[in-house]
Amino acid sequence: MSAQNMVMGKTISKKTIEDIDVSGKRVLIRVDFNVPQDADGRITDDRRIKGALPTIEYLLSKNCAVILMSHMGRPKGQVHDKYRLDQVRVRLSELLGRDVFKTADCIGDIVWEKANALQSGQILLLENLRFHSEEEENDPEFAKKLAGLADVYVNDAFGTAHRAHASTEGITKYLPSVAGFLMEKEIQFLSGILENPGRPFVAIIGGAKVSDKIKVIDSLLDKVDVLLIGGAMAYTFLKEQGVAVGASLVEGVIEDKKGQKVDCPALARQAIEKAKTNNSRLLLPVDHIQAKPVKEMDAGGHEKLVWKEASLNGVKDIQEGFAGVDIGPETSRIYAEEIQKAKTVIWNGPMGIFEEKPFSKGTLEVARACAATSEQGGITVVGGGDSVAAVESLGYSQKITHISTGGGAALELLEGKTLPGLAVLEDKDA
Repeated sequence: MSAQNMVMGKTISKKTIEDIDVSGKRVLIRVDFNVPQDADGRITDDRRIKGALPTIEYLLSKNCAVILMSHMGRPKGQVHDKYRLDQVRVRLSELLGRDVFKTADCIGDIVWEKANALQSGQILLLENLRFHSEEEENDPEFAKKLAGLADVYVNDAFGTAHRAHASTEGITKYLPSVAGFLMEKEIQFLSGILENPGRPFVAIIGGAKVSDKIKVIDSLLDKVDVLLIGGAMAYTFLKEQGVAVGASLVEGVIEDKKGQKVDCPALARQAIEKAKTNNSRLLLPVDHIQAKPVKEMDAGGHEKLVWKEASLNGVKDIQEGFAGVDIGPETSRIYAEEIQKAKTVIWNGPMGIFEEKPFSKGTLEVARACAATSEQGGITVVGGGDSVAAVESLGYSQKITHISTGGGAALELLEGKTLPGLAVLEDKDA
């Protein structure tokens, strides 16, 4: 049995659409169609839409009437044309090869009438859930109105499973509620890897802020053999060790979303000490690509940040007035070697400002090493919007074992948290 099949062999404790009789029923699916679009509204990445297809197609094969609901963006309870799901409907119809109907709202008499008239084999897409503030407030009446559209509820939106919203948590009080295939796959991979990883087990954590991922780092240090740190978050760690970091982003004592004080330098010190205690190896960059941040005015008179005087050969210490924008070539080599020795790799967050081509080399080397590990029979899982975008843009997505559709949800699962949207689904029979 391959390493991938061993991970996928793990079962989840929640019922899925295969565990209940859905034949001929009206099924309401929470999907995650929060896909990126360009300035003209064209979808630039349809991976999340494609991820929902197995569940949709299975239900169609069971002669179900399928109703889909999703959010897009952050309209904050207001109707915004740029957040409408019209282009999603078009793309979904193309992928399925059949018509997809769409409503102008997600609740109300007209929506109920269209849902009630839906025939077996037909698909209806509801308008953006977050045009109603009641969605994020987990309002019981809003959840009840959504539930009134169908006979069965399916959560296939792993990317929102960490949110207790009306469409992920509240609705389960009114309908039989099970997981879809994408939800099942995500839980199988992430939970399976954390519970029984092939070793060496390597985690790569990047991105901008220690405060965003310190809980994940703390949790992973109990599980991994090697933890590689990259991105701007590395400079908080490095400064604590007396390394010259110039004008690089360094977090001090900040206030989190709940108004609590967070001492980021102290947390970085604690992580370094925990790694020593656990006999895990926490590796930080040993060299850097640096550039000078300069604010300029664009043609429209808006201030923008540009990078000047980049030293692309790598430096050991960052100069005053310069900031680290990528890991250096020596760090890339060290990290790649660790990744390619691994049997299991989890990666969340880029190594630098990868969207700026001169500063994408570190992320490229990590992606290349992950692809090589997969080709050697290892398990590689990439999660988080930026690291997934990096893998996609650099052309390595087909060589990664599993690309997660959930950034925040994946992080919370890695932290060991219970996901509200998963916890409320029906348990499998003992």
